[in-house]
Amino acid sequence: MISRFKLVFGALAILVPVIASNPAFAVNPDEMLSNPVLEERAREISKELRCLVCQNQSIDDSDAELARDLRVLVRERLVAGDDNEEVIDYIVARYGDYVLLNPPLKPETYILWASPAVLVVLALLAVFAFYRRKQREGSTASASLSKDEQERLDELLGTSNDDGKS
Repeated sequence: MISRFKLVFGALAILVPVIASNPAFAVNPDEMLSNPVLEERAREISKELRCLVCQNQSIDDSDAELARDLRVLVRERLVAGDDNEEVIDYIVARYGDYVLLNPPLKPETYILWASPAVLVVLALLAVFAFYRRKQREGSTASASLSKDEQERLDELLGTSNDDGKS
């Protein structure tokens, strides 16, 4: 009985994260275009645009109201006859390069591209500083003990610093 419970629990522990990691598409049926070709183009464009509220989701995956507005805007531009690039250019003109999930590399977006590397370097420096401080504290710990404290420590550890006595 216990092994069956462990098996079911183990299966759930594996399946739940896998199922939860798949994005639930947030496109509502009332947003979808009747033309399947245009709808497919709208979905492709929506996967390239960042939700400005959720920030790490595409507007295709986001349930935010702004993402819905952007999805509707994409579809309106496609129905008006814009090609994919024109739709993306129109939205970038209104919201800036930050709306792109993969922004172009140019002076205005250097911070977007450099920030992950800067954060990694800062984290490594923090870890290095932490271990340096720990190392210094460890080497000065015995020097900061008084003579009585050192003798008591030696007694507890069964060692001695004077004349080889133990």
